[in-house]
Amino acid sequence: MSTESYDELEEHKSNKSSDAVERIQSGFIHFKTHKYLKKPSLYNALAKSQNPKFLVFACSDSRVSPAHIVNFQPGEAFEIRNIANMVPLFDKTQHSGTGAAMEYPITKLNVENILVIGHSRCGGIEALMSIEDDAAPNKSIFIEDWVKIGTAAKNRIKQEFGDLSFEEQCTLCEKEAVNVTLANLLSYPFVRERVEKGKLALRGAHYDFVNGTFELWELDVKTTTAFTFS
Repeated sequence: MSTESYDELEEHKSNKSSDAVERIQSGFIHFKTHKYLKKPSLYNALAKSQNPKFLVFACSDSRVSPAHIVNFQPGEAFEIRNIANMVPLFDKTQHSGTGAAMEYPITKLNVENILVIGHSRCGGIEALMSIEDDAAPNKSIFIEDWVKIGTAAKNRIKQEFGDLSFEEQCTLCEKEAVNVTLANLLSYPFVRERVEKGKLALRGAHYDFVNGTFELWELDVKTTTAFTFS
């Protein structure tokens, strides 16, 4: 590489880095000016403790922010985000990060509601639905094993709606995978105990950012929704 080409590459990298830093700085300034300084009582209270009422599982997808979707305020919801908003079955030796992230808000903060939010055009669900039962493992290091948590949802959709298009099947699986997560949550002793005592409510939801709708349903409901907001 010539010296000129190297210098141009370094300048490009520097500009990209500067753009990223500027975005972070301007974002914080906007937050502090328009939110933090305008609600001193809220942030003073949050500096002392937190008392969230919700534990929210949502996808890591950049288009799906629970705080924006349902307008949660700071201190109102404890959030856990991962690929396809999944929760594995209870196992002390595996997925301990997920277990720890759940145990704290449930047993220490005593949240009263768990909300699992699926969403439209989920890449994790598409990856799950694309896995062939007899195919060799793909080249992903973590993704395929993780999304297989939702295999029961995939199998149900393939079996009952195999005549639909792949896209339509994915949409149905986005919702059914939420139900699998809700069921898996009950495998955690500290979740089941509180649900049985009426201290903790579990709900599923599906956010469609294509059509601007939000569906909400109770734990024991499958694909039939209790409420639809548009």
